[in-house]
Amino acid sequence: MLDMIVAQLKVIEIARVKKSCRGCDRMVQVAAPSRPIPGSMATASLLAYILVSKFDDHLPLYRLNEIFARMGADIPDTTLVDWCGRAMKLLLPLVERIESHVMASDLLHADDTPIRVLDRSLRNPDVAGNLGKGVRKGRIWAYLLDQRPWAGPAPPGVAYKFAANWKEEHVLGHLRHASGILQADGYKGYGKLYAPAADGIAQFREAACWAHLRRDFHDLWVGSKSQIAREALDRIGAIYDIEGQITGQSAQLRLAARQTQSKPKVEVFHAWAQAQLTKLPGKSDLANAFRYALSRWPAFCLFLEDGRVAIDNNPAERALKPIGIGRKNWLFAGADTGAETLARAMTIIETAKMNGLDPQAYLADVLARINDHKINRLDELLPWNWSPLLPEAKAAA
Repeated sequence: MLDMIVAQLKVIEIARVKKSCRGCDRMVQVAAPSRPIPGSMATASLLAYILVSKFDDHLPLYRLNEIFARMGADIPDTTLVDWCGRAMKLLLPLVERIESHVMASDLLHADDTPIRVLDRSLRNPDVAGNLGKGVRKGRIWAYLLDQRPWAGPAPPGVAYKFAANWKEEHVLGHLRHASGILQADGYKGYGKLYAPAADGIAQFREAACWAHLRRDFHDLWVGSKSQIAREALDRIGAIYDIEGQITGQSAQLRLAARQTQSKPKVEVFHAWAQAQLTKLPGKSDLANAFRYALSRWPAFCLFLEDGRVAIDNNPAERALKPIGIGRKNWLFAGADTGAETLARAMTIIETAKMNGLDPQAYLADVLARINDHKINRLDELLPWNWSPLLPEAKAAA
């Protein structure tokens, strides 16, 4: 049988005995324990519950208000918003360290998704980016480091970044200190990152996504039952079958398997695609799908040259899935600051999950410790280094 112990709120009263010394005429009192948010009644555990409920379970704060009311505590929405923002400011040093760790990698996945942002200064729906009724479209980018598919040594992590629009300047700013291989979709904003500099070397080498290509042919097969699209799916599927067998193996073993098994199939697909393109109407959707592949063919073949490179950008797409689920519930961010809080919270929560942690237990422990933790030992609280305090250590603290 499976039972459930219902959560409950409790009030903690802290008694600080005050004593006087008759000899020196002084008053002494035990120092008050530090709080995650000075002057706030929220404990670390409560803040962790709110952050995970909001940014991982995707509960709007007004629903949390109703949940807390059933428990006997009326915590206004505005208070919950303030606690989320201040808690994330407290965790900002860890978020920045996660971002630095991710951006230091020479192999990154990247993707983005839109979110709605409330802006009361906007009332004209004709203004670019304005959706009317004071809501405009912003963007969340995810930059992901995950070496687990090729048994790499670096801990996995993901950095989320908010931008007010979809302009390329944001991507260029996010990745200004990064270099190596970038696996992403065909967004034009990445173009300057792939372009050779004055010395002939590009900041990034482009790795294309076979899943995007496969999706185009899948849509054509579902919509029109095109036999050419069906054949394309079968050919791409045979390449994916090989990938399924080598996931989790070392980069060297993956490269060897791709060279002997995948490369011949890719070369045959390339020749077949070129032949098909000559037979199709130039403006057809099927021709566009083939042109998408052939125009970026070196990027589609990069996974054959480096065993670390994935065949697709699905890891980044999965990293953005929580944003898609969340926006169906909370509908929009209250302001740019709220969207920034969302990006920071997702960074630390999703990175904790990638490292096998329970995000609520992790955040509760970190929020309770971070104010008193030595700044030069802050890396101990990163998800891949973290271990909870033992009971005797908690008592000493």
